[in-house]
Amino acid sequence: MEMAGTHSISEFYHGRSIFITGATGFMGKALVEKLLRSCPGIKNVYILIRPKRGKDVSQRLEELLASKLFEKLKRQDPDFSKKVIPVTGDILHENLGVSQKDEERVINDVSVVFHSAATVKFDEEMKLAVEMNVVGVNRMIQFCKKIKNLEVLLHVSTAYCNCNVKYIDEKVYEPPLAPHKLLDACEWMDGDVLNTLTPKMIGNRPNTYTYTKAIAEYLLYQNKEELPVVIFRPSIVGASWNEPVPGWVDNYNGPTGLLAAIGNGLLRVMKGDFYGTSDIIPVDIASNMMIAVAWDNVVYKSDELKVYHCTTGQMNKFTWGQMERMSHECFMKNPVNTVARIPNPRFTKSYVWHEVCVLFDHVLPAYLMDMMMWVSGKRPIFVKIQDKLRKAVGSLDYFTQNEWVFSNKNLDDLLNKMTPEDRKTFNFNVKSIHWPTYMESYCLGIKRFVLREELSELSKARQTLKRLQRINFAVNVFLFIAVWRLLINRVAVARTLWNFLLGWAIRIFKRMPKVAKSS
Repeated sequence: MEMAGTHSISEFYHGRSIFITGATGFMGKALVEKLLRSCPGIKNVYILIRPKRGKDVSQRLEELLASKLFEKLKRQDPDFSKKVIPVTGDILHENLGVSQKDEERVINDVSVVFHSAATVKFDEEMKLAVEMNVVGVNRMIQFCKKIKNLEVLLHVSTAYCNCNVKYIDEKVYEPPLAPHKLLDACEWMDGDVLNTLTPKMIGNRPNTYTYTKAIAEYLLYQNKEELPVVIFRPSIVGASWNEPVPGWVDNYNGPTGLLAAIGNGLLRVMKGDFYGTSDIIPVDIASNMMIAVAWDNVVYKSDELKVYHCTTGQMNKFTWGQMERMSHECFMKNPVNTVARIPNPRFTKSYVWHEVCVLFDHVLPAYLMDMMMWVSGKRPIFVKIQDKLRKAVGSLDYFTQNEWVFSNKNLDDLLNKMTPEDRKTFNFNVKSIHWPTYMESYCLGIKRFVLREELSELSKARQTLKRLQRINFAVNVFLFIAVWRLLINRVAVARTLWNFLLGWAIRIFKRMPKVAKSS
């Protein structure tokens, strides 16, 4: 058995070839970049990639490597792209849709596999969710059995695949349905039938994503005797903490969509526990840990299938209330260019209060803003945006209103096996995250990488926000005066109170000492 003292993580990957699925996704990109930058001796990185939206594999690879994520790596190694080898394929096809030539190259050259390809849509229809997250895993298992020198297959799952229990241990749980039964059912049932049965099938899980992820884990467990499998469970993956640039993010999934909508001022109330844990894990922390987990399961082989949680809740707690406060502070300090209303996010557990706030702070303002757009000759958009936003936020309600306790023993054990240098290079110690700094980087990252706004335009955005604050103040004063005048004219008690206050103020003013005039 290899020992950590003689083989650092970087040395372990020296001369080895890696196969990655999901490399064009958020976590996959971060993993590819980190492997190439911190393990310069790596031989080849094969990435499974499919043609998409009229673009062939070479075009998609070029787009991937042109991302700002890779700028630091380009400065360090201008020729890094020579190590990245595209493999045309798709987990929706038999044998991953890989050609015989590519298959032979992969099975003869690769020894470490990272499987992160999946659908992460919470509201995905059951048939496609099963095809991607269960059938795709089964195809990956069969493909990996052909790899001649396979040392580890790391499967990226989710910490929430067993969210039907509150304390989640680092083990594979019994699935809600045997994998082969689900696969058989999906072969002969059409999509409409499966959609009808979905609520009964998922039971006390919130969506098809967590349901299919749980079944995929058990499928891997059933094959642990034939393959060196390890399961990696991140929680809610957010923007990068430090590497290669703070705040890097490239999609609207999870908290990023929430924060972008908060920054625009369009999302102002959400269902959620103010004091509940917001278990966000930065993407660079997750990719560092994935690389170390693969190393650990080769260097320190285990007879058992190991599961690793990559979570923050039990080690460096961050709450939804902190997100509410910090996001507000960040977007008031660094507003987005497209701010439509003053950012003012609020979490509430009350269903009634949430619905009242949605009506008066989301729906009615959206209709009012659309009416102003129509009058000015522009296309109304805000009602449609609110409809989409409510659907997107609704899919997260289950996670913002509940919290879980995740065991982190394997994470602690892994840190203890690493050398001080490796702990620095592949840092995944979540205790090092300073949440106010992270949230500021996250919000700025959304401006830079998702909304694609230049930081040089911040002064203009701040002026826009100040103008909105003045308009908001004027509207509030007008509404207060209008309501008060209505009350005085219609309600005797209000009129009596007004006369009392006015008389009291006059008496106080008359009793104030007069200022002596200077001669």
